Amino acid sequence: MTRLFTSIICLLSLYGLQAEERPNILLIMADDLGIEGLGCYGGDSYPTPRLDQLAEEGMRFTHGYSQPLCTPTRVQIMTGKYNHRNWLYFGILDPSERTFGHLMSDAGYRTAIAGKWQLQSYDPPDFPGSEKRRGTGMKVNEAGFDEYQLFHSWHTEDKGSRYGHPSYDRNGEIHKDLVDQYGPDASVDFILDFYRRHQDEPSFVYYPMALPHWPVNPTPDSADWSDPKKRLAEDDKYFADMVTYMDKLVGRLVDGLQELGLREKTLVIFYSDNGTDKKVTSQFRGQPVKGGKNSVLQTGIRVPLIISQPGTVKPAVVSDLVDASDFLPTFAELAGIDIPSDWHCDGISFAPVLSGQKGTRDTAFFWYDPRPGWDKEQFRRHIFALDHNYKRFSDGRFFAIDGDGFKEQPLDSKSLTGEAEKAYQRLGKVIDTTMSTGPISAAAKMKVDAFGNIEK
Repeated sequence: MTRLFTSIICLLSLYGLQAEERPNILLIMADDLGIEGLGCYGGDSYPTPRLDQLAEEGMRFTHGYSQPLCTPTRVQIMTGKYNHRNWLYFGILDPSERTFGHLMSDAGYRTAIAGKWQLQSYDPPDFPGSEKRRGTGMKVNEAGFDEYQLFHSWHTEDKGSRYGHPSYDRNGEIHKDLVDQYGPDASVDFILDFYRRHQDEPSFVYYPMALPHWPVNPTPDSADWSDPKKRLAEDDKYFADMVTYMDKLVGRLVDGLQELGLREKTLVIFYSDNGTDKKVTSQFRGQPVKGGKNSVLQTGIRVPLIISQPGTVKPAVVSDLVDASDFLPTFAELAGIDIPSDWHCDGISFAPVLSGQKGTRDTAFFWYDPRPGWDKEQFRRHIFALDHNYKRFSDGRFFAIDGDGFKEQPLDSKSLTGEAEKAYQRLGKVIDTTMSTGPISAAAKMKVDAFGNIEK
C-alpha cells in the first residue's frame, strides 16, 4: 500500500495536482425521483429547501440522464460502462467488473458506501430460473469500499425493512428489525461517523439512498410515526413526507460536513437512479406530471443533478448532457489519475464543466433491458440515443424532446428536413457505432424473456 500511495503522489505531481488539493467526493443518489420532485427544477408538490439551496449555491444540470430503472443505472454509474457491456440480469453486478470504489481506493482515497446495494442477489427462490442467478452478483465487500452499511445486500426474501424497523449489514455484521431506528437516518449516521474518523484523509462516499422508493411508509416527521405499530403502514399519502425527509437528510450531511470543517473540501453531488414511480403524480410548473419510472420517456430518464463545493464550483445552471457512465471518469479526473486501459470506460468526464468550461458530450446512448428477473415480464429491450433536441431508437422511432421539461413529440422519419433530418442520421450513427465497437456482454448478444429463456 505504501508503494502504491507513493506512486499515486508522483502521478498527481505530473498532473500538477497535489494530494491535499484533491476533493473529497460525496455522491448521493436518490431512489426513484425525477426532476419534477424538486422545487429548484420547477416542482410544486414537495418542499425541498435544502436541495434548492444546494442548487442555488452550486451547479444545477438541466440535462442529467439516468437509465429508466435502478439496477441498470447502478451498474452503469459504478462501472462507467454502457449496459450492453456490463449487463447480466436484474439485481446483479458482474463480480468481474471494476467499480469506482476500486478506482478511488487505488487512488489513495478512504471509501465507504451506505444505503441500498441490491446487486448480489435479487430473485426469490420460487421464481422460474432463479437458481441460475441467485447469489451470483458482486458482494459489497469485494466492490472496493473500505466500509459499508447497507440493506438488501443479501437474498431478496431476507432483506427486511429499509425504513421503520430496519435491517442492514454493517461491515459484515447483520442488524435486524431495529425497532427504534429509521433506516435512512442510520445510513446518514454511519456516513457522518465515517467522516469524523477519516476527516484528515481524502474520502469517497457513495450514498445510494432508500428514499423515496416504495414501500410508501411514514417517516419520523410523519404524524403516524409516534405509533410504532404504524411505522410500516403503506399509504400513498406518505410520499410527500418521504421526499421532504430525503431533503432533510441531504441537509444533515451538508451540515455535518460543515461542522467537521470539510464542507469546502468536499464535492457534494445529488443525482437519481431513475424517474419517479408511475403511481405518483406531481405538480411541475403548474401542470400534473405522472412519474415515468420503468419507461424510456423523459419522465423515466430525466433526473436531478446538483453539484456543490463552495469556493470551487461557481453557482450556475448548465445544459451540458450527463449520463450515468460519466461519473467514474469524472472522479478519476478529480483525483488526478488515469483509468486503467483495460476497463473500457464509455463515460466522458464532466469535471471541466465544474470549472466553467463547456462539456464535450453532445449525445447520450442507452441500452435498456432489465430482464431476466422477478416482476420483469412487462419489459422489453430498448436501444436509443439522444441529444438536446431529439431522441432516436434503433428501430427508427424518432422524437423531438427539445426544452427543459418532458416533451416527447413523435416525428415521421420519412418526412424529415433540415436539423431534424441531420439529427436522425447523427443519432443513428451513434447507435450503430456504439453497438459495433468495444466489448459486448454475452447477455446483450441474445434476447431473453423475464425468466431467462432465449426469445426466438
